[in-house]
Amino acid sequence: MSFKEFKLENLENFPEELENLLKKQLETIDNIANGSANSYKDVLKPLQDLENQLEIFFTPLSHLNSVNNSDETKEAYEKSLPQISKFHSKISQNEKLFHKIEGLSSSIAEESRVIQNSIRDFILSGAKLSIEEKRELEEIDLELSELSNSFAQNLIDANSAYELIVEDSAYVQGIPESDLTLAKRIIDGKEVYRFTLQIPSYLTYMSYGVNREYREELYRAYSTRAPQNSKIIDRILLLRDRKAKLLEFNSYAELSLETKDASSPTAVIEFLEKLLKLAKPQAIRELEELKKFAFEIDGVESLQPFDTAYYSEKLKKAKFDFDENMTKPYFEQSRVLNGLLEIVSNLFRVEFKESDTPIWDSSVKVFDIYRDNLLSGRVYFDLESRERKRGGAWMSNWQTHFINGKGERELPVVFIVANFPASTEETPSLLRHDDVVTLFHEMGHGIHHLFSKCTEYSISGVNGVTWDTIEFPSQFLENFAYEKEIVKRFAFHYKTGEPIDEELLDKIKEAKNFQSALGLLRQIEFSLFDIKLHQKLYQGDEVQALLDSIREETALIKIPKYNRFQNGFGHIFAGGYSAGYYSYKWAEVLSADAFFECVDSNGNFNQEKADGYYDYILSRGGSEDMSILYRKWLGRDAKVESLLKLYGI
Repeated sequence: MSFKEFKLENLENFPEELENLLKKQLETIDNIANGSANSYKDVLKPLQDLENQLEIFFTPLSHLNSVNNSDETKEAYEKSLPQISKFHSKISQNEKLFHKIEGLSSSIAEESRVIQNSIRDFILSGAKLSIEEKRELEEIDLELSELSNSFAQNLIDANSAYELIVEDSAYVQGIPESDLTLAKRIIDGKEVYRFTLQIPSYLTYMSYGVNREYREELYRAYSTRAPQNSKIIDRILLLRDRKAKLLEFNSYAELSLETKDASSPTAVIEFLEKLLKLAKPQAIRELEELKKFAFEIDGVESLQPFDTAYYSEKLKKAKFDFDENMTKPYFEQSRVLNGLLEIVSNLFRVEFKESDTPIWDSSVKVFDIYRDNLLSGRVYFDLESRERKRGGAWMSNWQTHFINGKGERELPVVFIVANFPASTEETPSLLRHDDVVTLFHEMGHGIHHLFSKCTEYSISGVNGVTWDTIEFPSQFLENFAYEKEIVKRFAFHYKTGEPIDEELLDKIKEAKNFQSALGLLRQIEFSLFDIKLHQKLYQGDEVQALLDSIREETALIKIPKYNRFQNGFGHIFAGGYSAGYYSYKWAEVLSADAFFECVDSNGNFNQEKADGYYDYILSRGGSEDMSILYRKWLGRDAKVESLLKLYGI
């Protein structure tokens, strides 16, 4: 029960060392596949030990490549990826291994789950197909990968090819100074302002740009990007449909849901349509308020899609007079982190003790976790932005809680990474409130892995948790960052020590739910389009016709005929969300429902419910479907209405 030290030496030799490790692992796997042993202990236990060995070896490189990127880490990482891809491909094509696992059984629940998952994953990789069909599946997967890459590249090219040059400074009045600085250019000796289809630049003018014609021009350019992607969409849909049929599913939607918590495409559609029905009345009221506001201040008689972000920003300012930067002096990073650890300690009866262990940057903080005075895990916090660090925020796991093949207990280790403002000699790292929410969110993922009590590696912590429920614990914890009594614990002015005032706390909560129903309708539209698109084969104009039919219920403002949103829907055509975009809301219903069970209206904990959340959700990892674990905890399914309550709908 000890931790590995974080260190990575001899980067130039890493690919060679990896190759040797993978070669040895394949020999071990072949021995298992060809051997006479046919028990769980002799087959799947050693296979999971190999997975763990590879994760412990490879994670330091992939982690450093993200947080301390260099030519050396990049070269080693890029050389290693094809090796790992080839390695996994060989395992998935090992028929003897598949048949051996197929013959396993166990009366122990966790072992039975591992067996089921392993058989399912082999079958989805084509284990039961003929040689010709396997070859076809391989060709389909390769072409789908290439098409997704082309789809994404076309968007990148389209975003780069377009620019809107604003010469008259009157048309950039009201744009925040920091955004304006980024837009400034000198062309032919004259100062002008350049806006592109890159999201930060695009949203800046759509939210603050006073010239309506410019907003329409930008909107049209954005919503008609990459028209060549329409042919790629047809090909992707055709191949996905063929893949589903090869694997004996009625549709790609069914294939996608095979590894998710939702039971069927019909269940997903019913869920989304219920959300739509409950949220739509408030969305209509929110839009009427916006239309009235736009008419009163500018005489706009017909509000258009290219107007909504602009007038919403103005209305939000008028209603709340709230800017995220107003909260920064009260959220000093180290104080927020300590407050978060205190909250997690209180909720889940654990203790965090700072640890002195090798780190990759002086700003990194490491804590060992104790429960019942026993060491139970370790967490690294790397929260400040710096050069050579990938943007964004994430949790990644390095080690996992399980009992290895020798009967020894392994302890979990995670990294929590963010890109908050770096501290200087003059000023500490100060966070906006949405940064605080981000930290709570990633810690929610962290404790899901750290608090696992599962004894089998492949279903412990976040391992084996379905795509549509993986965000549940992270969204659950982020909700605490909006509770006044919680925030008061760590929100003090970094200079004066004064506590944050009630008015500012109220504004944080009120601004969060501004136009929440309109935002929800937009997400429902995307989700319905995605799941229905993959229920049968759509081609050509049928794709647009499907989207138009969904918009009749979800779009409260008529969308222009030229809009081709689907050509830019990277999540489902160039990302991992195909027939799974609904997952955001599916998990959020669980998180909202769980939150209202654990916290009362005054922000006080219900310790009994928090203990149950620890025992039934956090500690059980992927050992059962999340819907089953949830019912075991509360004796019922999560209520869709809880999400609406969270949104103030």
